[in-house]
Amino acid sequence: MGSLKSNLDLVNECDNFPYFDIPSAKGLPSERYFKFKLEGRDEALGYVLPDIARKFPESKVFNRDDGSMELIFKPGDVPTDPKQAAVCRTKVLAAYLQDVRENNIFQVLTGWRNELYPVYGLNRELLFSMERSASALFGIVTYGVHMTAYTQNSDSIKIWTPRRSPTKQTYPGMMDNTVAGGLSTGERPFGCLIRESMEEASLPEAVVRSAKACGTMTYFHVRDERAGGEVGLCQPECQYVYDLVLPEDVVPKPGDNEAVDFQLLSISEAQEAMAAGRFKPNCALLLLEFFVRHGIVTPENEPDYLELVSRLHRRLEFPMGQS
Repeated sequence: MGSLKSNLDLVNECDNFPYFDIPSAKGLPSERYFKFKLEGRDEALGYVLPDIARKFPESKVFNRDDGSMELIFKPGDVPTDPKQAAVCRTKVLAAYLQDVRENNIFQVLTGWRNELYPVYGLNRELLFSMERSASALFGIVTYGVHMTAYTQNSDSIKIWTPRRSPTKQTYPGMMDNTVAGGLSTGERPFGCLIRESMEEASLPEAVVRSAKACGTMTYFHVRDERAGGEVGLCQPECQYVYDLVLPEDVVPKPGDNEAVDFQLLSISEAQEAMAAGRFKPNCALLLLEFFVRHGIVTPENEPDYLELVSRLHRRLEFPMGQS
């Protein structure tokens, strides 16, 4: 058995993209990654590994030059209306990515989802959307919802915890948050939560309506082999966080093939599983955020409290939108 992970170890495992204002960082992002950009705009929309950028087939859709990878359109190809322009860019990019997928260039695209993720500009405007499974290739910010459902009495909290299917492409067999899912373009967080709660945990809308919005959590993750597909891809994420107190007679049950079962864990049991590395990295981070908010992890019992709390809300370096 390996050594147990501290709470800070769990943070470092999820929020593991370098901070470039600390001495241990080597090289700025511009020196280590291609910037993913939209032609004619200065802001970087994501970071692409150089080896990944060079594998994309030559196309009129992309231009690689001087450390950037630009999504390009000829003058007149895109409508002037912003919404219509976003639709046009999305269609062009989708056709290109389908060709890339059919040529089996990237392993990560074998998990094609037929779901679109949004990409925003500096003014929070939707620039275009892209296939979910391709998002990590470009290092764009992705959005999701995570909910902790738990029971509570006078002296204890117990958390409903699913185990991921051993056949899942990403993080097979690991422990997860009660409900979690990605936000597609145009989807609102609470609507996504209601949908995912029924699909993943068989929790009806009437029950989930009492969930409490608890803010957001942000981190910048670099994927390892457990995520499936290419290693080292950038994955900055924003998660909308929810709590739900469940009556003891309401029991979550797998509603699809995402989870094999649900366990009701005490706080100590959840912490032991986290320390043993059994939770998916971002799910361990969300539980830490839950423990901070509920006074379970405090300055008195956590020596790295200040860093831990600040790292739960990392400022991401790309434009973000209001999902």
